[in-house]
Amino acid sequence: MIWGCERNRSVVCMARILIVEDNERLRPLLQEALRDSGYGVDAVATAADFLSTAREFPYELFIVDLMLPDGDGLDAIRTLRARGGATPILVITAKGKIDDRVIGLDAGADDYLIKPFNHHELLARVRALLRRPQRIVGPLLQVGKLEFNDATSELHCRGNLVQLRPAERRLLNLLLRRSGTVVSKTLIEEALSQSEREVSHNALEANMSRLRKALEEVDSGVVIETLRGMGYMLRPTNAGPSCSSRAATEVH
Repeated sequence: MIWGCERNRSVVCMARILIVEDNERLRPLLQEALRDSGYGVDAVATAADFLSTAREFPYELFIVDLMLPDGDGLDAIRTLRARGGATPILVITAKGKIDDRVIGLDAGADDYLIKPFNHHELLARVRALLRRPQRIVGPLLQVGKLEFNDATSELHCRGNLVQLRPAERRLLNLLLRRSGTVVSKTLIEEALSQSEREVSHNALEANMSRLRKALEEVDSGVVIETLRGMGYMLRPTNAGPSCSSRAATEVH
């Protein structure tokens, strides 16, 4: 069972987070603290639901308790990593010994937070994990009707090769990896600047315009939204708009 599902939310969330916590008192408190900070939050209570939900939906962060009713959270983390999953994981647990933390980190966790904890520290650790560059999960990114091979930088739509300029390919790669979440203009400019000397605002807008046109021409099954004052979001066209307020969103 998934509580607080945000996949069809009516507000724009900066990142999607899945909480894996069976404590009936703590789980809604965690959800509330994260939602109040602008995150999209889902929650499950078992290791089985964690693994099935993580396989089905994209998340930017997992917050995982270790003592779950159907098994050890560490075993679930090991299973996720064995599948190739690279989403950051924050472990929350009452097991605070050094040996416990070492085992958790070696199992695939990225950070460790000991219960009880202050929600300000939780949010700080969440922000720190989300600031880290996303790790490459695999060479093939699939959203809508698109398949982007990160190893070759080739884009295919329904099996047909789609020609893009190098800057457009880098832009699409970034948006695909964060599909369904807002990507700020600053982050995009920084990412593109790693390969180019300078990326101006006008250059970014020109690349975005050309990319949108190319995706529309091949019936890609995705749309790139402009969220004024926030950035851009790529999502499948069948996923519904990310924000009910048309004053806040422009779809091109």
